[in-house]
Amino acid sequence: MKPSLLRRAGAELVGTYALITAGCGAIVVNATSDALMHVGIAFTFGLIIMVMIAATGHLSGAHFNPAVTVAFALTRHFSWRDVPLYIGGQLLGAVAGALTLRVLFGEVADLGATVPSGTALQSFWLEILLTAVLMFVIMAVATDTRAVGQLAALAIGGTVALEALWAGPVSGASMNPARSLGPALVAGVWRDQWIYLVAPLIGAAIGGMLYQLLRTPLPDVPAAREQVGSDAVHAAPRREVGA
Repeated sequence: MKPSLLRRAGAELVGTYALITAGCGAIVVNATSDALMHVGIAFTFGLIIMVMIAATGHLSGAHFNPAVTVAFALTRHFSWRDVPLYIGGQLLGAVAGALTLRVLFGEVADLGATVPSGTALQSFWLEILLTAVLMFVIMAVATDTRAVGQLAALAIGGTVALEALWAGPVSGASMNPARSLGPALVAGVWRDQWIYLVAPLIGAAIGGMLYQLLRTPLPDVPAAREQVGSDAVHAAPRREVGA
């Protein structure tokens, strides 16, 4: 039985809370100990996404990201009616995660808030590119019945870690408005935050629509059509899983 919308939004809250406490927590801990360094921080973000997709993907689809939720709705894999509550859960989880870090560590490293290290325009285009690639991978492993669904958590978590490895020092590799807004709100860091709200939305839309454009229809299987109907053979996606 599919969980109620409120329960699914609750799972989004928990997943996003875990993303902030672990991912941004790695930034905070590294600032005080130098124990993790850049590679450790990138892998922490990837690992927490992988773990929480495995834990909550069957409940809510494990978006943890307003840009992913909107992109799923744009590509008709998610109901627009559910978008506000999903995003509300994600934002509450992000703020709660940042508040937890502030209580535990104080305002160290701006609680992991994302700010450009170069120009704002450079980070803007980079965040669009990063999120487009991430959403392309998400669409491939989460909505296409020909992909290996069991690899969704590994593929998405690996993409997050990979992109954080090479782009994190430039833009912060947020790819997620909630991930940036939570720490920014609690730490009061507003420098160029518009980048991390706007660019991921654009990038996720591009990545999602690009995969829809490139994917080919499923082969016509008479036996399957007899069971579920001809439309379902070509258009029935798996439960969407995001990050």
